[in-house]
Amino acid sequence: MNNMNYKILIVDDSSFMRTLLSKIFSNTSGVGEIYQANNGNEALTTYKDKRPDLVTMDIDMPEMDGIEAAKQIKSIDPNAKIVMVSSSDKKNTRDEAEKIGISQYIRKPFDRLEIKKTIESLSKE
Repeated sequence: MNNMNYKILIVDDSSFMRTLLSKIFSNTSGVGEIYQANNGNEALTTYKDKRPDLVTMDIDMPEMDGIEAAKQIKSIDPNAKIVMVSSSDKKNTRDEAEKIGISQYIRKPFDRLEIKKTIESLSKE
């Protein structure tokens, strides 16, 4: 990450969650721009437009869920780094996320430090 301005896209249908994650990321070293999307369709459009270095993706959203959005982002950019941040802990959902190459899976409610550590470790890859 070394002085890089890391771009992050936060995808969640909850404005509270987007705001919370934005606050955490804005206090994480190396993070530059932060974009937000409130569903999978918006996530795709924003991803194509901004090409963020990292995406945090909720799973249960209207219009297009996080798994489908992640699949489509991965089809655009197979190297995309996507972290699922979801309250869902269904095994089949986690398996599906793993199959499409999701970098990490963080359960809500999460620990702020856990999020920061995950972002910092992914940004070093």
